[in-house]
Amino acid sequence: MTSPQPDPQLRPEPDRKTAGAVLEVVDLRRTYGSVQAVDDVSFTLAEGGSLGIVGESGSGKTTTARIIVGLEQADSGQVRVHGRERAHHAGRGRVQRLQRAREIQMVFQDPFLSLDPRTSVGAVLRDTLRLHFPGTDHARRTAELLDQVGLGTRESGALPRQLSGGQRQRVAIARALAVRPAVLVLDEAVAALDVSVQAQILNLLADIREQTGTAYLFITHDLGVVRCVTDDVIVMRRGRVVESGRTPQVLANPQHPYTRLLLDSVPRPGWDLKRIAAARRAL
Repeated sequence: MTSPQPDPQLRPEPDRKTAGAVLEVVDLRRTYGSVQAVDDVSFTLAEGGSLGIVGESGSGKTTTARIIVGLEQADSGQVRVHGRERAHHAGRGRVQRLQRAREIQMVFQDPFLSLDPRTSVGAVLRDTLRLHFPGTDHARRTAELLDQVGLGTRESGALPRQLSGGQRQRVAIARALAVRPAVLVLDEAVAALDVSVQAQILNLLADIREQTGTAYLFITHDLGVVRCVTDDVIVMRRGRVVESGRTPQVLANPQHPYTRLLLDSVPRPGWDLKRIAAARRAL
């Protein structure tokens, strides 16, 4: 994939404390028994920005995402959207839950598991719109969403099992966009797709961000995805952030040994498995 990269000279590093942030994560911690899954994690996501959280399995990136969305509860710390705290316990009523859902939506790795196998694509979108925006005709908005993700009338009447993996992921993205979220969290959202389909979905997401101004939080182990679609990146290891910065700068000149190990682990000509294994043991 050959998506152009932002020139760091043209886009200077923003002040993370004062720049317009749609999402602020402050000192998140989450423990499971003796395992510190998330340990003092803090970052911000700019309005309309795209931030990648990268790390191996067990690094804490998915737990962090689930806390942000509200699927997990942090032991301590804060998540703010547009400056307002997004507390798991604040407002348990239906209206409050729907309001929080409209702030942040999540797209999962396997869309098939998050779609009702008995419900057509069009019905999935209409049901979502009726839940969040009752009392109006949603036919036009449903057609707009399908068009936005590159689907049409034929796919609208199909069941999830009748679609390809890439088409199902487009449906999941359309459903998330239906509520016009401020932040879209994508948890390994292209990991299960063929390389060519990955490129199509990533290009689609880039177009949608440009059109809607929705901010993206990418959770991934794939540095190729990070390089293509994020402005900023944080690297997590064992629940902690070990490095962060503008994506081109971090990937071109990593400062932490773990970040260098991740980059060295990407297969390429002259790949030295023994050297990588030794570096891993040294960490």
